[in-house]
Amino acid sequence: MSLAALSTINNLSSFAEDARAWPFEEARRLLKRLDNKLPEKGYVLFETGYGPSGLPHIGTFGEVVRTTMVRRAFEALTGWPTRLFCVSDDMDGMRKIPENYPNREILEPHLQRPLTAVPDPFGTHESFGHHNNARLRAFLDSFGFEYEFLSATDLYKSGAYDAMLLRTLECYDRIMNIMLPTLGPERRATYSPFLPISPTTGRVLYVPLKAIDAKAGTISFADEDGTDITLPVTGGNTKLQWKPDFGMRWAALGVDFEMFGKDHQPNMGVYSAICQALGVIPPVQFVYELFLDSEGQKISKSKGNGLSVEDWLRYAPPESLSLYMYQKPKQAKRLYFDVIPKSVDDYVAYRDAFAREETAARLENPAWHIHHGTPPAPEPGTLSFSILLNLAAVVNAEEKGMLWGFISRYTTATPETAPFLDKLAGYAVAYYQDFVKPTKQYRVATETEKAAFGDLATSLKNLAVNSDAETIQTEVYTIGKKYDYANLRDWFLALYQILLGQDQGPRMGSFFALYGIDNSLALIENVVATGSVIGHAPKTWT
Repeated sequence: MSLAALSTINNLSSFAEDARAWPFEEARRLLKRLDNKLPEKGYVLFETGYGPSGLPHIGTFGEVVRTTMVRRAFEALTGWPTRLFCVSDDMDGMRKIPENYPNREILEPHLQRPLTAVPDPFGTHESFGHHNNARLRAFLDSFGFEYEFLSATDLYKSGAYDAMLLRTLECYDRIMNIMLPTLGPERRATYSPFLPISPTTGRVLYVPLKAIDAKAGTISFADEDGTDITLPVTGGNTKLQWKPDFGMRWAALGVDFEMFGKDHQPNMGVYSAICQALGVIPPVQFVYELFLDSEGQKISKSKGNGLSVEDWLRYAPPESLSLYMYQKPKQAKRLYFDVIPKSVDDYVAYRDAFAREETAARLENPAWHIHHGTPPAPEPGTLSFSILLNLAAVVNAEEKGMLWGFISRYTTATPETAPFLDKLAGYAVAYYQDFVKPTKQYRVATETEKAAFGDLATSLKNLAVNSDAETIQTEVYTIGKKYDYANLRDWFLALYQILLGQDQGPRMGSFFALYGIDNSLALIENVVATGSVIGHAPKTWT
């Protein structure tokens, strides 16, 4: 059932009017821009752009997933038809060859030619641009995005842009007046919004124009060999420089909403002014912050100093990445491996809370926006990702079956009844092996700590084997208080450092319950006897 239908049946729109979640705030901004009227074209158009000079990356995912969140919020608010265009700027000239591409020698003669006129170095598609476009579509399809793909080459060559290209020629002076103040003196002297495609070399030319003829719809320029050429601006003979192209595309397609990164923010006014010069109201624009690496530096594709989508999905489910994109989009955030566990646990908490919430609260829940209004139901035997990580660490897990030996003793869940938990177990093992195991440093207990651990072992022995996590947690607290820790955090830090080899950890009651009181006792008694957990092995995990 569509969200439009759900909006009618469940009266979502009345709740959406007051929802404070940022996608609803953007949806209301868009509705105001539309003056509460459905556009004459019969739908509201969301757009996102893509530069196919390289492969899709995490920024591409973030832009599409966030735009989709606003789109679904708008549908819930209005019930109106919407569309999402994903436009590939594949008519741009190839300025450089990506370092990680094969057969670079076959690309070098084609520098500055449109990406869809450059041979595919992989030999699988019609062109370099077609290859990367196919990768983009496969990338978006793998996440189940609903979108319509558009190629700039097709838009320019098919005539879809012709009317606006002619209008750009008619408004040439106005557009130059918008652009020239944004340029340095050198570039200003030769700048033109139109880039002709050389009829002899096929390259995208950055050359000054000798003449324009708005009535004839042509421009004149000197080709690369010095020959004077006159070409129509239509039919794929020219393309626009990227800033005018932005505004022209909005006008030609009738875009109502677009978001982009903070690096575009200085040019927002230029894009809008060009769109207005062409006689069209600019879309609502949303600027999101860029991601930072582990050192707080801006992530760069060329530097490779951040996470890729593939990196994230090796260690966590896609829903957790969607949540990370949802949270505080206007705030710069670190995008590195250590943010993954919290994002996974936050996602599970939001998903499980959704089932208990009323409609108004659900619209504020990120799970509504991640799953377009219908998150999956909670699974039996839900466990946090952090506790699975710690279990993997204690048993030195090499495959998820080792974790299930403990999970199945703690809960009635099975890999068949809890497939999401099963995936989390696999992710936890991968994350542990790659990031936790290489950095673990177990601390040797002091004599006082060994005494405290001895009392903790005695307390656990007196508990029933099937004691729940809260009962065990109470005993852990009691021992910490008995040994007069000024701050109980220091007691838990000691538990984490000595038992788990790290400075952070789970609720120990939950961990001991999952690991099993018998195995937990063996772990603690190892510390009492030797001061360390080194040499400990669980009795069984099957």
